[in-house]
Amino acid sequence: MAPQSKAELQQRRRQWDALTPPLSEWILDAISTMGFVKMTPVQDAAIPMFMGNKDVVVEAVTGSGKTLAYLIPVIERLLRLDAPLKKHHVAAIIISPTRELATQIHTVLVSLLKFHAPSAALLRTHEEDDTEMIDADATPPPVFPASTLKAVPQLLLGGNVTPAQDLSAFLKKSPNILIGTPGRLLELLSSPHVHCPQSSFDALVLDEADRLLDLGFKDDLQRILARLPKQRRTGLFSASVSEAVDQLVRVGLRNPVRIAVKVKTRVNGKVGEEITEDKKTPASLQMAYMMTPPSHKIPAIQKLLSSMQPQPQKSILYLATCFSVDYFQHVLPAIFKGHAIIPLHGKHPDKVRKRNFAKFVDSVSPSILLTTDVAARGLDIPSVDLVLQIDPPSDPKTFIHRCGRAGRAGRRGLAVTFLTPGREEDYIEFLRVRQTPITLLTSPAITITSADAEIVSEEIRDVVRSDRAIYDKAQRGFVSWLRAYSKHTASSIFRVADLQWDELGNAWGLLRLPSMPELKKWEGDRSLGLKIDFDTYAYKDKTREAQRQAELISPKERKPVQHKQSKAAGELAWSQKKEHRTVKDTRRDKKQAKREHERVSKLTEEERKEEDRLKSMIEEVRKKVAVDEAKAAEDEFEGFSD
Repeated sequence: MAPQSKAELQQRRRQWDALTPPLSEWILDAISTMGFVKMTPVQDAAIPMFMGNKDVVVEAVTGSGKTLAYLIPVIERLLRLDAPLKKHHVAAIIISPTRELATQIHTVLVSLLKFHAPSAALLRTHEEDDTEMIDADATPPPVFPASTLKAVPQLLLGGNVTPAQDLSAFLKKSPNILIGTPGRLLELLSSPHVHCPQSSFDALVLDEADRLLDLGFKDDLQRILARLPKQRRTGLFSASVSEAVDQLVRVGLRNPVRIAVKVKTRVNGKVGEEITEDKKTPASLQMAYMMTPPSHKIPAIQKLLSSMQPQPQKSILYLATCFSVDYFQHVLPAIFKGHAIIPLHGKHPDKVRKRNFAKFVDSVSPSILLTTDVAARGLDIPSVDLVLQIDPPSDPKTFIHRCGRAGRAGRRGLAVTFLTPGREEDYIEFLRVRQTPITLLTSPAITITSADAEIVSEEIRDVVRSDRAIYDKAQRGFVSWLRAYSKHTASSIFRVADLQWDELGNAWGLLRLPSMPELKKWEGDRSLGLKIDFDTYAYKDKTREAQRQAELISPKERKPVQHKQSKAAGELAWSQKKEHRTVKDTRRDKKQAKREHERVSKLTEEERKEEDRLKSMIEEVRKKVAVDEAKAAEDEFEGFSD
């Protein structure tokens, strides 16, 4: 037999059945059924290391298959143990920065375990807001010997599920793989009934590891790691690990293997000279920009959606703030006709977030996800063709994560960022220095005239005029956007002093500019040339409009007595605000107490006893947490600070 070429050997290495140690037959069946013909480079590099006794720090471009790169080793190691785990013992923990990413990881894990008969027999999927579980198979599960090893995952998200319900589900199902966000994982691990001993605990995975080390997660992460044995396998996975490696290696890794999988692209050089540079995004993703005035951005998106061939089926439009999403979800359906506008942001209730995310993932007609950075990282949404950024994210690290929602798993994708002519042009060089180059969008060619922009602005204003509630959302959304813009990390590029207020007002379809400190020295027309009778401008909601009318008729009843402008008057206004907040808090507490009373009254005697028992257990946990607070920062986290 002729010796194999280097290319043939490389192709053979990428085959799933060529891994050493070899994968289980059921894993190979699962991967084949999912349509993964061969491993991605990150899977080829990370799986053998993580299946062995190596800690790994993995940096790979978004959409490169990192989820399977750690799930497969975690499952394989768990199912190859010499004996089943004891009840309420945990073997692996996977930590995610967001609920959506944690849910996605859990979904992929469940899809794999359906091919492992003993695990599939116990497999359950959590319903939207219920801790009760249902069979994954339509037929009754077969009975397996008690000694058969099984993988049982539990998803921990918070939201409408209380810590008591999480603990109850853990005690009933005895899962051995926990997947969740840091806060809720810590709640469960703090219970004396949840065990992670040296003899059982095997692997810890931090997905989107650099974000988990942000200020909001650091304390919870410290406390989680303080409860885990030091002798474990640890895997850190992200698209941008390099900027935090010095901190990451302090979380308990033992001589970790650094795996960096990057895309090489050829750039222009001298004749006969080949120059390549690293990219942090897939080669199948085109990242482009458009230089356009603020009022031309939405018309440009409108033309882009209609010009692209084939037409994008799923697009993601990123906005800066939650309040921006709340406003634009009402006006964009009038502009992007034929597209479903689906809002998603972090202030939505848990039910709404899950429902809207599922609606977008499952959509079969042209849809636009209108969202914030809550949907920027890790989420693998099928068939996203286009990513649009009205404004660059305030944290430049998030840029590649936003763009990376398109062009995943080899699928072609386009990400377009809109910049305003002037100082914002420097953002192009800013990204190039950070190895994230973007190019001018030339295909399709988009040209917007002032007449096009005026038409779109008037269409938006027609929607706003129809309901004063939308006007309120516009004012609040604009103010929140301005605050986000003023806090941009690249503050020398994105400067409030350079903003064109009338242009922005037209871009947003505002009926007038809000009262803001930033406008005190602006001599322009805050009414934007519009004549609106705000006394007759009504709410669609009849109750809300009746309240407004009542306030117009008797303004004295709603306004405090005007005192002379003095320090004492300012103090009185502040005290009134505090009193108002106190009244609101009291009302909210009463409503919650009433709902709790109604819920408890419907419980059976046995359910009440069980709930009392769980409350007692949680109280013990809280006391224990207080005692362990000082101990949590010891050993492996010593020196892990800003």
